[in-house]
Amino acid sequence: MNIFFRIKCTCKRVYQSWGLLALSILLCLSFATPNAFAKQHYTEEQVEEILFHIHAYYVEDLVLSHIDKNNFEQLLAQLDPYSKYLSEAELEAIFSAANGRYTGIGIEVEEIANHVVIINTLPGSPADIAGIEGGDKLVAINNHDVTNKDIAYVSKLLQKAEYSIIKVTVERKAQQLTLALRRQEINLESVTSLLLSNGNGYLSLNGFNNNTYHDVARHLNRLRLENGEALSGLIIDLRDNPGGTLTSAVAISDLFLDAGTIVSTQGRFYDANQHFSAQQGDVLNGAPVVVMINENSASAAEILAGALQDNRRAIVVGTPSFGKGSVQSLIPIGNGTTALKLTTARYYTPSGRSIEGVGIEPDIPLTQQVLSHLSKSAIMTGEQTAKKEHLARLDSHLTDARKLLKKH
Repeated sequence: MNIFFRIKCTCKRVYQSWGLLALSILLCLSFATPNAFAKQHYTEEQVEEILFHIHAYYVEDLVLSHIDKNNFEQLLAQLDPYSKYLSEAELEAIFSAANGRYTGIGIEVEEIANHVVIINTLPGSPADIAGIEGGDKLVAINNHDVTNKDIAYVSKLLQKAEYSIIKVTVERKAQQLTLALRRQEINLESVTSLLLSNGNGYLSLNGFNNNTYHDVARHLNRLRLENGEALSGLIIDLRDNPGGTLTSAVAISDLFLDAGTIVSTQGRFYDANQHFSAQQGDVLNGAPVVVMINENSASAAEILAGALQDNRRAIVVGTPSFGKGSVQSLIPIGNGTTALKLTTARYYTPSGRSIEGVGIEPDIPLTQQVLSHLSKSAIMTGEQTAKKEHLARLDSHLTDARKLLKKH
């Protein structure tokens, strides 16, 4: 893919053979248009196959007996916006992201007020090096106007670009900038860490891919060695974390839990109903944990925050999270080079909460102003006294977390 979508997803491959009726369970939000189905051309065989899968696996039991196949979009309009047909490139992009890599320019985007807006750039990516910033509005791709266009349109332009150099025009503070970016393969670094004062550690997770669990374990071990003894506490920063693989979210949650439920899923077919429990062993030996979230913390990030919050293992601070509580499955279509991404279940936190449309409510709310002073880059570089003062405030929340853990 030529663009790193703002895909908030948690995925788990559970199939024996991709070519058979095999499902890949996802908790995934991609900012695609609800009419993504309607923009495709379907063969009669694809229509039959898609109808069968919707009838068998969609989270709600839709009436399909009177569907006019010549008006296929009527049915598809009844589905939620997270269900869509994935082209070969889109399917490959999901699997590449799950493996921590993709080819593109390194931008995360979201549709805001009929504009495609850059939310973030990946560290070290072409977009990052060129100076593209969060908040920039996409105006043109290779001189093609993309104002008032959706993400699907932008993605299509990038995919069809004939050359590796892409001209991107963005609007920033009423001024337009045109930058030439070279596409390249990007490794998604999902974990960064820093040893703070008083033996506390800071762990920032930017996503949940198939390597994140091992990266978290490696960073925790490095922090312990740098501290010279066990950590006194840990801050887990999940702000702007769009999610990733379910197996990663479950495994990372399990690192900090001795027992209890991590997450469960419920749907209409058997394999959509799953329950994940923690195994004995807490990597921090009960040291207090503070989890930071904001409105862009989604799916896998919400699973981790909800698991630690409901099990009284961490205090959650920040603003309410995104609220992505539905489960998607990848179902192969035809020879398996394309797939149907279909909502098949809902997921629930250990206490039985559905956070769909609501999100995780922080135990201690922090204002946007405070969160803006606590930018990840500022924490990593220790910039500005004001930001250090806010870090001291987080240290006080670790004290609150320690008290909470003693009560349970």
